[in-house]
Amino acid sequence: MIDFIRENMAPILFGGLVLFLLIGYPAAFSLAAVGLFGGLAAIELGLIGPQFLGNLIYQLYGVLSNELLLALPFFTLMGVILEKSGMAEDLLEGFGQLFGGVRGGLSYAVIIVGAILGAITGTVAASVIAMGLISLPVMMRYGYNVRHATGVIAASGTITQLIPPSLVLIVLADQLQRSPGEMYIGATGASIVQILLFMGWVFILSIIRPQDVPALPPEARTLRGWALWKVIIRGTVPSLALIFIVLGTILLGLVTPTEAGAMGVVGALLLAWMNGRLTWAVTWGGMLSTMRLTAMVVFILLGSRVFTLVFQGVGGGHWIEDLLSNLPGGVVGFLIFVNIFVFVLAFFLDFFEIAFIVIPLLAPVADSMGINLVWFGVMICANMQTSFMHPPFGFALFYLRGIVPRDKVKTTDIYMGAIPWLVLQLILVGLLIAFPQLVTFFLDTPVDVDLDTIQIVLPSSGGTETLPGFTAPPPPSFGAPPAPSFVTPPPPAF
Repeated sequence: MIDFIRENMAPILFGGLVLFLLIGYPAAFSLAAVGLFGGLAAIELGLIGPQFLGNLIYQLYGVLSNELLLALPFFTLMGVILEKSGMAEDLLEGFGQLFGGVRGGLSYAVIIVGAILGAITGTVAASVIAMGLISLPVMMRYGYNVRHATGVIAASGTITQLIPPSLVLIVLADQLQRSPGEMYIGATGASIVQILLFMGWVFILSIIRPQDVPALPPEARTLRGWALWKVIIRGTVPSLALIFIVLGTILLGLVTPTEAGAMGVVGALLLAWMNGRLTWAVTWGGMLSTMRLTAMVVFILLGSRVFTLVFQGVGGGHWIEDLLSNLPGGVVGFLIFVNIFVFVLAFFLDFFEIAFIVIPLLAPVADSMGINLVWFGVMICANMQTSFMHPPFGFALFYLRGIVPRDKVKTTDIYMGAIPWLVLQLILVGLLIAFPQLVTFFLDTPVDVDLDTIQIVLPSSGGTETLPGFTAPPPPSFGAPPAPSFVTPPPPAF
């Protein structure tokens, strides 16, 4: 029995972690507890030495001293402040009036505004809550299908997961040891495809079920001409300015994500102040939300470092690599399995938990198989969007349930309305697997140099140019040495 445990310590640790999570124990403490108890057991079994756990100090210090993670509280605070700033109202009103004359016009407006808010806030909660409070009553008033309306609002909020400067991309960049700028550039193509898929579904729905997405009646389109464009400009110009401050400066290499987040917070506070919505209650509520999220992320990351250290020490990395490298189908089989695995985990785990628990185990295997880790990270990020749309555990659905009236919108309507958009998100994952260029096209292609083909050619001596000549000076002369002379010593006298 002891030999069996010693030989299978890695899968036992992984199974114990899954058991703790299924019971409902907090992820951060589950990770730390399984890691510490597993480490003590591994020392008793002789798998690791007591001094091995001394590395834990450096692991935890590495988390607390990671400046990249400082971007998380900044982007969170910026999103909460922007939720109250009135920007979403201006954007939805302008684009709603602009597209209101076509079938599904309000849905197009919600998708576009969701993408813009995603490029500014980086948080799903802010986008879903803002658009749910503003657009859902209008969509229901003009005859939109309830399931479609709730689905498009929740799905448009989850675009924030993939559009830079997403919090998930920052976390994945840290776990994959890649720069956030690379992740942001790589996610650009995937974000565009996701938006086009959503808008394409609305277009198809306007043809096969036009009664679900009616156009606004003429009397509802009260803004025309300059009045309409004034509302659009009032909403889009501050948005574009914030997008440049937050995202443009990162992509241009002018600032780090942490510095961009700090500037974004200042911009959000100024915008809320300009709209007359900057109050102490809004600021205090934003700081409380930021504190809770940051504390949760840090504790999960600390626990994951404890578990990962022990798991790798008992050979867990080799176990995972052997398990996944021998899957049928090679790289494609590995990617399909990983995405199914992450999709199932998203039913139970938050995206932070998936990023901190699963990605450190999968990344070395992907790297050993020659997979571009930026592409791999963007693909996983697209998959983790589904964690917000999963009935019945999707957080976007929880946010929507909390703000819509229960007497008008049933919980089953919210869940059923999310399914088509969940399928569209999975279609995006399939497209990223089939066409990696959707991610890699936007990345700088490294120049491959074959060292065996490098030649150094010197000019020939017969040309017009003569090689420099060097003449050694003659050695110094000290004269001929004198001939040695030997004199016979006198005989000894006794």
